[in-house]
Amino acid sequence: MTDARQSKADTPTPRRPRTQRTQTTPPVAGAATAVDVLEDTTPRAPTASRLLKEQGILAEAENHFAQFGFEGASLENIAAAIGISRHNLLYYFPSKEALYQRVLDDVLTQWLAGMEDLSHSDDPQQALRRYIRAKLQYSRVRPQGAKVFTKEVIAGAPRYGKAITERVGPLLRTEVRTFERWAREGRIAKVNFTHLMFIIWSVTQAYAEQEAQFALLLGKPALTENDYKKAEELICHLVLRGLEPARGNPSRD
Repeated sequence: MTDARQSKADTPTPRRPRTQRTQTTPPVAGAATAVDVLEDTTPRAPTASRLLKEQGILAEAENHFAQFGFEGASLENIAAAIGISRHNLLYYFPSKEALYQRVLDDVLTQWLAGMEDLSHSDDPQQALRRYIRAKLQYSRVRPQGAKVFTKEVIAGAPRYGKAITERVGPLLRTEVRTFERWAREGRIAKVNFTHLMFIIWSVTQAYAEQEAQFALLLGKPALTENDYKKAEELICHLVLRGLEPARGNPSRD
């Protein structure tokens, strides 16, 4: 018969749970810690000097792409025109394609700003006058940008077609809906508003694309601010007269 009392030696001693020992290794000089790596990968805002340099490159690139197109322009000539090396230019823009895309992005962003303003107005006449004025002003102060965009579109938009579809398309549809609302309210006549926008774009942009021809036919070295003002008055007159609601006049039905 076994004695119920067991000796202390016979009683199994419970094992203590094994703790995981953390090995602390002193950091090696020059080695990046996890915190350092995290900080290094955090995007940093570009400095003012970098932004200024980028703007200088973009302005010169816009001139070259307007004159020579994408294929004819070279990074070497763009860099030389602003007094830097091609290698230095590639530090800011990794390729000619990237530089070209950025130029077109800037041109389109400025152009689309006017389209957004158009849909935020409740006065059709004032909205259209402001829009036409802004488009002509753009053609006057930034003709090279308009020429770059036109060259790309004339070529079939091989490098920028997707951006045009994704960025211009939704805004154009918004503008058309605004015009349709004005027409339902009896403020303007019902026309094909998509083609109305195409016509406004074409006639205002012509003052950038054909400025040299217009000036030549006017016997001037260049178009003046007054020439653009006269163009604005006439374009606004034609567009607004064409959008006047019939108001019961049978001759306009």
